[in-house]
Amino acid sequence: MSGATLGVMETCARYGVEGRVREAALRAEAGVAGLTYPAQRAVKSNVLAAFLEEGVSENDLAGSTGYGYDDAGRARYESLLARVLGAERALARLSIVSGTHAIVTAVAACVPHGKTLLSATGRPYDTLRNAICDAPFALAQSAGIGYREVALRGDGSPNEDAIAAALESEDVAAVFVQRSRGYAPRPSLDVDGCARIVELARASKSRPLVLVDNCYGELVEAREPCHAGADLVMGSLIKNLGGGLAPGGGYVAGRAGVVERVAARLYAPGLGDALGPTFGFGRAFVQGLFVAPLVVEQTLRGLDFTAALFAQLGYRVDPQPGAVRTDIVQAIRLGERDALIRFAEGLQKAMPVNARYRPEPGPVPGYVDPVIMSSGAFVGGATIELSCDAPLREPYEVYVQGGIVTEHAVLGALFAARAVGAGS
Repeated sequence: MSGATLGVMETCARYGVEGRVREAALRAEAGVAGLTYPAQRAVKSNVLAAFLEEGVSENDLAGSTGYGYDDAGRARYESLLARVLGAERALARLSIVSGTHAIVTAVAACVPHGKTLLSATGRPYDTLRNAICDAPFALAQSAGIGYREVALRGDGSPNEDAIAAALESEDVAAVFVQRSRGYAPRPSLDVDGCARIVELARASKSRPLVLVDNCYGELVEAREPCHAGADLVMGSLIKNLGGGLAPGGGYVAGRAGVVERVAARLYAPGLGDALGPTFGFGRAFVQGLFVAPLVVEQTLRGLDFTAALFAQLGYRVDPQPGAVRTDIVQAIRLGERDALIRFAEGLQKAMPVNARYRPEPGPVPGYVDPVIMSSGAFVGGATIELSCDAPLREPYEVYVQGGIVTEHAVLGALFAARAVGAGS
């Protein structure tokens, strides 16, 4: 698609986008038309090779009910996923309902009573920190797990000297690494950054496990955190890896013994990963993984246009259009509360589902501030599909996620820009 246009002129004409937004959109289109995505070429090749090496058969697309014992399709999918993620073993189940669920289960399995979890990437996103520290029955209270975090540097990067100093404490059983920015004005972390934290952990006396929150980052770079030595990665199957087809679920993947510990925590000791029905969704998981590299590339193209459009309109964006991306999240600093609400309302009007709904700020479990969201997904909550989230707090940034079809992301960005009052 190098040099291809995104049809902005035609889209603006069809939907009545005029004035400053239209002119900015045309400049944005010209600015991103020549972008290439070399990492995605490598990812596509790696996923294709994994399918051929795994030897997937039509019989692997069936499902199971009840306990899910002897589900050959589930075993095949998890083996395939492990190949893609550079892991020894993967546990991918419908019974893991979200990325947060996967992470908390992994932490509970990997940090014994009286030991400590160290967050090497500052304060985790609101829901996770709440589950670890503050909520009723949080791990720090119910499981007797200690928790410490190392603040990020002023530029948002991990403070490696401070991490090394924190790792001198022999009570640290696991180091937590968050790749994506969450709801925070910080850059996302690339796999090289994860690798440096792994090296620090390996050099410490206690040699703690390294657990990486992989949400939003899968298949964006040519390699995954397990390729860089992470002991475990965790995430959701209705983000990147599901390709827009997986109906739910989450995963953990990494060293075989560590995954076994998580399986025992998720189900029961002695049962491990032997059970967990797929209810006929095996085909959706396998096919979703097959198309996931293409979906992720479409998402990156849409996010680059969105960044370019709002940069042209004078807003601060991160990443910049054309910058190397490490996840499928685009931050746009709108600077005021009402602008966040108008942005979400505009984006909602472009949704394939619930376009006539109007987002309203409200409480979300695990978040201190009211949050406004825009989503019209075919799979509820699937953030590989176009959406946005914004906590109503300074610096009033909106976080745009996903976009299975680039042209749909373009339309959403145009509607959001018009609603913010940037022109027309």
